[in-house]
Amino acid sequence: MPDQDTAEFRPAPERTSPALWAVLVTLVCAVAAGVAWWFWLRPVAPVIAPPPVVTAPAAPAAPSTAPEASGQQNPVDALAPPDTALPALAESDPRVAELLADLLGRDKLAVFLQTDGFVRRVVATVDNLGRAHAPSRMWPVQPTAQRFAVDGTGNAPTTIAAANAARYGAFLTFAEAVPMEPAVALYARLYPLFQQAYEELGYPRHYFNDRLVAVLDQLLLAPEPAGPLQVKLTPVNTEVPNLRPWVRYEFVDPALEALPSGQKILLRMGPANEERAKALIRELRKRVATSGVARK
Repeated sequence: MPDQDTAEFRPAPERTSPALWAVLVTLVCAVAAGVAWWFWLRPVAPVIAPPPVVTAPAAPAAPSTAPEASGQQNPVDALAPPDTALPALAESDPRVAELLADLLGRDKLAVFLQTDGFVRRVVATVDNLGRAHAPSRMWPVQPTAQRFAVDGTGNAPTTIAAANAARYGAFLTFAEAVPMEPAVALYARLYPLFQQAYEELGYPRHYFNDRLVAVLDQLLLAPEPAGPLQVKLTPVNTEVPNLRPWVRYEFVDPALEALPSGQKILLRMGPANEERAKALIRELRKRVATSGVARK
């Protein structure tokens, strides 16, 4: 991929607006990209596709999962040795796409993933999962089909429609079918590219796999409400008609709205989908958390 301006791959600035992206994405392999896709519930305002150059990241949101300045906690070489002849990060798209196609099949690759700037997309999205906002222009996967659905109309508080959960069924089935061991091995083989992309975000003395494990842990802590969740439209002080109101919903409960974007997406997926997604997250964490620290 030719060098371009990658400013859009920097972490999103901290904000408290309900604008919400989401996802779990984790690995350069299909698992990570796949996992991420479920968690992306609704898009933010449309933006031109991201070019690749990086600027320093904004301060992470609180509670932060930003990496500590310490030694590597989850070495990736414990998973598999890295490829010794990897292309440069800026030229890695064809090779990464080829390996993903071998793992997933070209048909699924075309349907589910965005392979341009894939490594940088994965790294930027993972890094933003613990933040308030993760822009859709950074996603490494295609967004879900159909619109976010609620029970009711107008500006009054309502609840997330039960039918909304069906939007994620096909992708969850796809993600559950991805061979986990080969996917993690592929991630390890390509890890130097992920690490370089992470350092470009402004973390030159930190490790992407440690960040990935921290984000997975945070996703596993997402609440699991028993009943329907109330949402409301975010107020917009403008006379210009909003042609996409479905992107403006936020949780009525301020405690839920204050959660990191990845956790909020899990909530919006519905209880059954959240349970399936967390099962995959746990399996992924078991493999990439090489320090041996267990997580229930």
